[in-house]
Amino acid sequence: MIEIEKKFILNDEDKERLIKDTNFLNEMIFTDVYYDTNDFLLTSNDKWLRSREGRFELKISLRQGAEILIDQYDEIEDEQKIKEVLNLTPVGSLADALVKAGYAPFCKCKTTRRKYRIEPFTIDIDIVDFQDFIYNVGEIELMVSEKSEIERAIDKIMFFAKKHNLTIAPARGKVVEYLKRMKPLHYQALIRTGVVKDF
Repeated sequence: MIEIEKKFILNDEDKERLIKDTNFLNEMIFTDVYYDTNDFLLTSNDKWLRSREGRFELKISLRQGAEILIDQYDEIEDEQKIKEVLNLTPVGSLADALVKAGYAPFCKCKTTRRKYRIEPFTIDIDIVDFQDFIYNVGEIELMVSEKSEIERAIDKIMFFAKKHNLTIAPARGKVVEYLKRMKPLHYQALIRTGVVKDF
């Protein structure tokens, strides 16, 4: 599946408007650990490898350039497939293969996520605890199965956001916000490679 999402920095009034007619699905608390090499091999190519409560997931960007307001990711959750994409040894666990190949954690955060649904969208309201600071971010998401559906999904998300009077502007995802505040060298590497645009 392909995940199409737009992040928003929301004030209390925005949140109220956004979730007004939605169905509350659940609240989850989870811890993510993000991995990369010392030279930022993954993130500087807009690939994000994380372990969420022990389960690995690799998100590979389908967008071109940092100017685009909407994120588009292919999500890979099968450990064997992740090993193939990263050219890791197929033998043993993914965790062991990562260590052998020089990957290490660079960010750990605990997220409290309230999830809502209003067809065809999923809305996530996140409170992210990095221990050094708390970051609040909202996300409107659509899943599609084909690349040919991406443009239509983007239009739907933007129309929905405008209908709810949300400010259409760039918003940093939680890990990029962490890098900007806490790991400026890593953040600057992502700017140089065009993965993120500083604002």
